[in-house]
Amino acid sequence: MRVIAGKARRLPLKTIPGTETRPTTDRIKETLFNILQNDILGIRFLDVFAGSGGIGIEALSRGAMEAYFIENNRAAASCIRDNLVFTRLVQQGTVITADVLAAFAKLEGQSPFQIIFMDPPYGRDLERTALTYLAARRPSFVDEETQIIVEASLGTDFSYVEELGFQLSRVKEYKTNMHVFLKLQEQEHI
Repeated sequence: MRVIAGKARRLPLKTIPGTETRPTTDRIKETLFNILQNDILGIRFLDVFAGSGGIGIEALSRGAMEAYFIENNRAAASCIRDNLVFTRLVQQGTVITADVLAAFAKLEGQSPFQIIFMDPPYGRDLERTALTYLAARRPSFVDEETQIIVEASLGTDFSYVEELGFQLSRVKEYKTNMHVFLKLQEQEHI
């Protein structure tokens, strides 16, 4: 795994051994960032279920102002820190070692992220838990302009997202997985 483009281009990234994390392949990462290329410069980026941090580090390398990484696995969180140091992006990266809901609570009070990327372990419905929290709580760090991208296995059910209060703007399918692009719908004021 490596950084594809930007100031840390071609630098290899460490991953933790075993199957605890599932790094996004270079080809899928490149496709994702081709879609996002005009939205990265100067933004705040949140990488949720960050694994080795490859997606958030790619965003920083391509010009994001700062990135936060949420990762519950301590070995993976340590790997993210090592990767940030190695790519010389450590000043722009913040790692939160906690489960997703505890990390969201820690982020409350912060200004909105322009992009939130989630790559949860497949088949455990963790994306639904995270999306339900964001829709119900509407924390300060997400607003109607925040683009939320979820990486999931093909066939993962997202039929509930509109009912939660999200607008589904795009689905990009690959051989075995997909990226689902969402935004919170504006709340109706009574």
